[in-house]
Amino acid sequence: MTDGQHRRTNGTSPDTTTTNDGHRFWSLSATELYSMLGTGASGLSSAEARERLQRYGANTLNQRKRSNIPILVARQFMNPIVLMLLTATILSLLLGDTIDAIVICCIVLISGLLGFWQEYGAATAVEELLAIVKLTASVIRDGTTVRIPITDVVPGDVVTLSAGSGIPADCALLESTDMFVDEAVMTGETFPVEKLPAVLAVDTPLADRTNALFMGTHVVSGNGKALVVETGRNTAFGAISDRLRLRPAQTDFERGIHRFGFLLMELTLLLLIAVFAINVYLAKPILDSFLFGLALAVGLTPQLLPAIISVNLSKGARVMATKKVIVKRLTAIENFGSMNILCSDKTGTLTEGTVHLHGALSVDGQPSENVLFHAALNSRLQSGFTNPIDTAICQQKVDGIDAWQRLDEVPYDFVRKRLSILASNDGRHVMVTKGAVLNILDVCTRIEQGDAVTEMTNELLDVVRKQYSTLSEQGFRTLGVAIRDMNDTQTIRKDDEAGMTFLGFLVLNDPLKEDIADTVASLLRLGVQLKMITGDNALVAKRIGAQVGLAETRILTGSDLHTLSDAALPRRALDTDIFAEIEPNQKERIVRALKQTGCVVGYMGDGINDAPALHSADVGISVQDAVDVAKDAADIVLLEPNLAVLIEGIGAGRTTFANTLKYIFMATSANFGNMFSMAGASLILPFLPLLPKQILLTNLITDLPEMTIASDRVDEYWTQQPHKWDIAFIRRFMIVFGLLSSIFDYLTFGALMLVLHAGPDEFRTGWFVESVVSAALIVLVVRTRLPFFRSRPSAPLLVTTLCVVAVTLILPYTPAGAWFSFIPLPPAFLAMMTCIVILYIGAAEFTKRLFFAKYSK
Repeated sequence: MTDGQHRRTNGTSPDTTTTNDGHRFWSLSATELYSMLGTGASGLSSAEARERLQRYGANTLNQRKRSNIPILVARQFMNPIVLMLLTATILSLLLGDTIDAIVICCIVLISGLLGFWQEYGAATAVEELLAIVKLTASVIRDGTTVRIPITDVVPGDVVTLSAGSGIPADCALLESTDMFVDEAVMTGETFPVEKLPAVLAVDTPLADRTNALFMGTHVVSGNGKALVVETGRNTAFGAISDRLRLRPAQTDFERGIHRFGFLLMELTLLLLIAVFAINVYLAKPILDSFLFGLALAVGLTPQLLPAIISVNLSKGARVMATKKVIVKRLTAIENFGSMNILCSDKTGTLTEGTVHLHGALSVDGQPSENVLFHAALNSRLQSGFTNPIDTAICQQKVDGIDAWQRLDEVPYDFVRKRLSILASNDGRHVMVTKGAVLNILDVCTRIEQGDAVTEMTNELLDVVRKQYSTLSEQGFRTLGVAIRDMNDTQTIRKDDEAGMTFLGFLVLNDPLKEDIADTVASLLRLGVQLKMITGDNALVAKRIGAQVGLAETRILTGSDLHTLSDAALPRRALDTDIFAEIEPNQKERIVRALKQTGCVVGYMGDGINDAPALHSADVGISVQDAVDVAKDAADIVLLEPNLAVLIEGIGAGRTTFANTLKYIFMATSANFGNMFSMAGASLILPFLPLLPKQILLTNLITDLPEMTIASDRVDEYWTQQPHKWDIAFIRRFMIVFGLLSSIFDYLTFGALMLVLHAGPDEFRTGWFVESVVSAALIVLVVRTRLPFFRSRPSAPLLVTTLCVVAVTLILPYTPAGAWFSFIPLPPAFLAMMTCIVILYIGAAEFTKRLFFAKYSK
């Protein structure tokens, strides 16, 4: 049986382990599978499919439900230090300190609920956004082919597949036409595997199951039909992901957060042990000292950091959605904002993506009805992946095609770069092939000139190549058309593409997008260099590059790449503007080479062969109407294939990243300063400088303004150029501004002890008020690199900050203040505190200027 034939085989071979009723489906015939699954060649009815969806569940590896409220609530209290604090508080309650224990528990509960409220809102918003980007599968329901979400595919469905289709579940192949599938995710094999219907032995290894299709793989070329046997976690891919706990590679942002977490953990443990040991050595009450140390540890830890990050990222995702940019993986926002190189194809990105047939020309460059007829015959009868070129050709009015029928087909693939159709009419069988001109010439031994067909000579070959170069230099994409009389042959194979007659050229035009040159210039101003990667020849690519304003249109071709070593490529790739005549497997190599230079690389693709490059890029970008395998691999999906949309998304991504860093700057520097001050004060004072409940209240109140940071305005510094996570910079910021805060804390201590001769309650009240007021107001200083009075904060941040200041000043004079052991403060202290806060703000502004001048890159 030859390649290209539709095959279906029968046989029986029972098995014992894989499917729900104990059979290995690759060892069963189609008839047995239909019987086992209660289905047939016409698929399931809609009613039966709904019932099976209820029975088997959604076809997904992660059975994600709506945000689980109990789990989100519990997560807020899973911090080991918080658990230790609650345990110690319960011990305090048992020892009779009821009021303090209740107050501490209430503060911890409020803090946790605030974190839950923020995180739940963020998670819900993200789920709504992800629902916009759905992967679909083509299935036969009620005897009709329809597209449904992949999650709705059930065992017993019959799916139709073509080039670019993702395999939605584990399936048994029923029919195929030159189907090749990329199974690298399952087997590690880099070359596509041909799939044919068959009945195989029970013990056939996974890599040799040529009649089976597996979830997570995708069709590279050809087409076919398959019967769904297993879905979701019951698939082979589901078993692998369960065993290996497969997760996406961490982004630079995630790695930075983890490193930052370890830094805080080290400081927290060191502080906790040292403070507790010294207070016990000074003969202070053991339980109070332990609670004090735990409260300090809680105070140093920015408890709301996970919630704040989630809120910032989800709000950024919602803003980006308004710009028609859907974020599939929230942590990719940081890489999106940090991106300084964007690799993209030209079709649909730089150009309109709507191909127009400029002309069908003979070898001598004259309009040819014969070339147009055979090109239209090829395009209308091909059954593979629908593409803009075939659409443009089929829109032409050509007489006589309806009389022809398709007998067989050799689908397009990225090695041959040709598509062949065997068509028949009135007993005549003709193979019509179209594709890349040079690849078509490789299989031609004759050429049509006028009404005559002659042997292809070197002189004629030069004429064809010269005509091809002329058209390419004008910016046209040019394809070749060739034919071969096949006598009474009923099927064709790739080997039949030989001894053909070259007819002429198809000249195609894809107009540049309006204002694309301005868009590319805008990207460059944002610090993002565009690099075009295309399969088109170097002449076409060069002209397009010049038209859109790419630097010096420095070009590297696919053949050049073959001669470059992996060590030499990164430098050459960085200096190249256009990669032309690129083979599919070279795209990933280019992306990896650019990443080796230290750049943050984005890749924008929508085709079958773009998935590896999308996976390899720091941020993979696709579009809503891309093939499923590209959308699935992408981190970000554009609802419109437009670079202008991407520019707006980059701005939103950078704003999100900037606001996340703001919280980290503010929370860690303020917390570090306060805890350092309290730890030192506890060593020199005969009493605890703040009670545990007062420390927790301080931490809670100072977090409130920072919860609104997601809505804050961002300076142009953050949006005009890409920025990366820098743990060393954050550590310096925390130490410098934390120590500055401590200086004014100790100044407050001196005023309280030496001037006012404050007792324990008055000291604690005074320091609480100064600490919270200064921490709240300093947010307005450190949120911007500009002088604070020149950068206007968002309304929510400003209002929340002023409310916190007002509540803090009033609290000691209210009955609620007594619950926290606060007492009214004398006017003299309030006056001194005002002077200290003003000096602190001035010193912070001056320090900020020096700090950014020295450490800013």
